[in-house]
Amino acid sequence: MSPEIIGGLMILAMLVGIFIGYPISFLLIFLGISFGYWGFGELVFYQMTLQFYSTMMEQTLTAVPLFVFMGIMMEKANLMERLFDSCQQLLARLRGSLYLAVMFVATIFAAATGIVGASVTILGIMAGKSMIRSKYDVQMSAGLIAAGGTLGILIPPSIMLVVMGPILEVPVTTLFTAAVVPGLLLATLFTGYAMLRCAINPSLGPPLEGDAIIDDRRKVWVEFFKGLVPPAALVLSALGSIMFGFATPTEGAACGAVGSLLLTLAYRKLNYTVFRDSLIKTLQITVLILFLVAASNFFGAVFARLGTPSAITEWLISLEINPYLLLAVIMIGIFLLAWPLEWVPIILIVVPFVVPIIDKLGFDLVWFGILVAVCLQTAWLSPPVAMSAYFLKGVVPEWDLGQIYRGMLQFMGLQLVGLVIIVAFPDLVLWLPRLLEGE
Repeated sequence: MSPEIIGGLMILAMLVGIFIGYPISFLLIFLGISFGYWGFGELVFYQMTLQFYSTMMEQTLTAVPLFVFMGIMMEKANLMERLFDSCQQLLARLRGSLYLAVMFVATIFAAATGIVGASVTILGIMAGKSMIRSKYDVQMSAGLIAAGGTLGILIPPSIMLVVMGPILEVPVTTLFTAAVVPGLLLATLFTGYAMLRCAINPSLGPPLEGDAIIDDRRKVWVEFFKGLVPPAALVLSALGSIMFGFATPTEGAACGAVGSLLLTLAYRKLNYTVFRDSLIKTLQITVLILFLVAASNFFGAVFARLGTPSAITEWLISLEINPYLLLAVIMIGIFLLAWPLEWVPIILIVVPFVVPIIDKLGFDLVWFGILVAVCLQTAWLSPPVAMSAYFLKGVVPEWDLGQIYRGMLQFMGLQLVGLVIIVAFPDLVLWLPRLLEGE
C-alpha cells in the first residue's frame, strides 16, 4: 500500500477516534506511532523524539502560561465588575445602555484573557441580573453577552494566535497586529446592531429607572477610571510592547503576568488561596494546550512524511477550482469541525493540513489565520453544541436555553457578515501590520 493511502487511513482513524471520545493527545501519539511505523518503519521513533523536543524548545509557546496567568489574575481582581457598574451609571439614561456597557467591558476583558468560558461567565455574572431587573430583552441580552465573550479568541493578546503563529510560520506579533482591526470591527457590529434594534424598539433596552441611578456624577467618573485605567494600562503596555517590537511575545506576556499580580495585590484581592488556585488553573490549562501541541506536531510530521498532504494539494490545484470557492469549502469544514472540537485540535491538526493548499492558491497566510480565528469564534455561537450557551445558562439560570440559542443565532449572523467583510477587504487585516513594519 502506498504511503499516501496510509496517510488517508490515518486521518480517517483520527476522526473515528475523536468522535468515539478517545483523549485527543494520546490518540494522536498512538496513531502517529502506529501509522508511521507502518509507512516508514523505525524512523518514526526518531521523528517522535525530534518533534517533542522541538516543541519544548519553541520559545514563542512560553507566552502561553504567562498570558493564561495574566487573564486568571485579572479575573480574580474583579476589575471588570467595577468597570461595568460605572459604565452602566454613566450611560444610565440612554436606551440600551447595558448593551453598550457589556460590549465595552467585553472588549477590554477580551484583551486581558483569551479564555472564552471565563469571559462569558464573568459577563453573565456582572450583567445578567441587571438586565433582568431592567427588563431587557432576553434574546438580545444573551446573544450580546455570548458574542462579547467570544472576542477573547480574536482580540490580542490571544492565546490561540500565540499557538497559531508557529503553525503558519508567521510571527505572533504580526498576527496580533492583524487581529486588532477585525476584532474592533466585530465589536462595532455587535454594538451597532444592538443599539439600532433599541432605537427601533425601545422596549428591548429601556433606560435605568430613577432610583437605580447614582446622582453623584463625580463619584461615577472616579469609579469608571479606577476600573478602566489599570487593566487598560496593563494590556496596552504588554500588547503595545509586543506590537511595536520593543519586546518579544514571551517578554510582553511576562510583564503582563507580573503586572496582573501587582494589580490584584493593589486591589487587596490577593491571598494565598487565590494565588495557589490561579497557579493550579494556569498549570492545568497550559499542560492541556502544550501537550496537545506536541502530540499534534508529531502527528502532523508523520502525516506530512507519508506524503498525503502534498498529494491532496496537487490534486485540488489540478482541478482548477476558483480559489475563493475552495477557500469557502475549507472555512465551512473548519466551522463544522468546531462544533464537536475545541479550537486547539483544529489549529494543530486541521490548519497544518490546509496551509499548503492556501499557500498554493496564493492567499496571504496572516489573512488566512485571522479568517480561521473569526470562523472558530463564530462556531462558539452556533447551536446545538455552542458551549457559550451552557456557560451563560449556568450563571443566569433565569434565562431559558432556547431563548439564549435564539439570541446567539442573531450574533452568529453578524459574525458571518464580519467574515465576509474580511474576505472582501483583506486590507482590514493586513493594513496595520504593514504600517507598523514600515512597508
